[in-house]
Amino acid sequence: MINNRRQYAIPWSTIVAAVVFTLQVPTVLAQSVSGHGEDVTFNRDVMPILQVKCQECHQPNSIAPMSLLTYRDAYRWADRIREKVANRIMPPWHIDRTMGIQDFKNDRGLNDAQIETIVAWVDGGRVEGDPADLPPAVEFLDPAQWRLGGEFGEPDLIVKSEPYTLAAHTQDKWFRPVVETGLTEPRWVKAIEIKPSFPEGRQIVHHTLAYLMQNEQGGLTNLASTAQGVQRGAGLFMEWAVGKEGEVFNDDAGKLMLPGSRIGWEVHMHAIGQEVKDNQVELGIWFYPKDYTPKNRTVLRMFDARGRTDLDIPPGQIAVTQDFHVLQAPARLENFQPHMHMRGKAMSLEAIYPDGRKELISQVNDFQWNWHTNYIYADDVAPLFPKGTTLVITAWHDNTAENPNNPDPEQWVGWGDRTVDEMAHLWVDVTYLEQDDYEQQIAAREEAKKIAEDQVSADRDNR
Repeated sequence: MINNRRQYAIPWSTIVAAVVFTLQVPTVLAQSVSGHGEDVTFNRDVMPILQVKCQECHQPNSIAPMSLLTYRDAYRWADRIREKVANRIMPPWHIDRTMGIQDFKNDRGLNDAQIETIVAWVDGGRVEGDPADLPPAVEFLDPAQWRLGGEFGEPDLIVKSEPYTLAAHTQDKWFRPVVETGLTEPRWVKAIEIKPSFPEGRQIVHHTLAYLMQNEQGGLTNLASTAQGVQRGAGLFMEWAVGKEGEVFNDDAGKLMLPGSRIGWEVHMHAIGQEVKDNQVELGIWFYPKDYTPKNRTVLRMFDARGRTDLDIPPGQIAVTQDFHVLQAPARLENFQPHMHMRGKAMSLEAIYPDGRKELISQVNDFQWNWHTNYIYADDVAPLFPKGTTLVITAWHDNTAENPNNPDPEQWVGWGDRTVDEMAHLWVDVTYLEQDDYEQQIAAREEAKKIAEDQVSADRDNR
């Protein structure tokens, strides 16, 4: 892999034109935006939005600080809801909707009409509405259970970290045990999920990394040599932080676990004022059937916008860092997950194709450091790149007093594990492809595009 780096710091005034960090609050009248020709009501217009976009987190025993399951709940928190929704802070979906790919499997963001509906309901007096309009309550999974359990059932394999007791008052801890998986034969992984213990573990675990440690020599003999040999080490198996759920791989791809494999854990914990005894983190793994072998291997990559030794953010500055990564084989990117800390403000992914074309793939323009949202591309738009494509990762950090999250704008900031330090990278699941598979997927998308265009043309002619 070829990496060329550059970094520079520039004043706030000159970066505003390049990346907009603030979004205008919608200004709407307290009138109907619901399409019903009537004032907005909670039961008919607001509750359906909360059920789809909010309640999975805003319910008892989940990760949100308050419940939003009832009218009384929403009425109590209406002003705060309006503020967070109007400024697009909540739900935590901070992708730039004006550029790049917009179709995601897990899109939990609000569109303009939904934001206007909620704002109009608050400004219009928080009307409850006709009880007959209230939709049935949604039955959610138990927050203590596996999030993927509703689709796949209990995991085929559960690997637990060793227990760790965290003192009530102490510095952040990074616990790095290594445990056996117990596997005695090769298995291909369809889905994975990391789950802190419930309920105390969720309060103290900041993030977790799970490294797959195994002997890859000979483990790839049943795989095609070109693309699959690009990444010979198993490496990072999964990363988890608040805002990220499990990972499900496409039917043509997966992760390979070999006999004798182990999991190397990194569990970052922070004290909460009470002792937490024997905290453990669990890794749930769902396998493909033994007689099924996906033709492609997916690898979790960390694409830096700046390396560990080079990230250097001056005090009182907006720092822009950038790095370049050349794909050594055709590949499909499955997701876009920026990772920064308290001074992080924006991150983008661009592609420079071998023929010189440039394309902005995705950008987050209002990064929120306490949410690590994983933007999972829809199958028909997940970016496909030929061998030799250069991925350009650009990160913006705001180390000024204007950043409300900045703990100290007078400090130089470098790379570090603590949240008061910084990072700048993308977590991306990369599925490496053979050349013929890449060409077939490109051809299939072109055919689908042509069919869609022909249908639009036919519909137009029939009007």
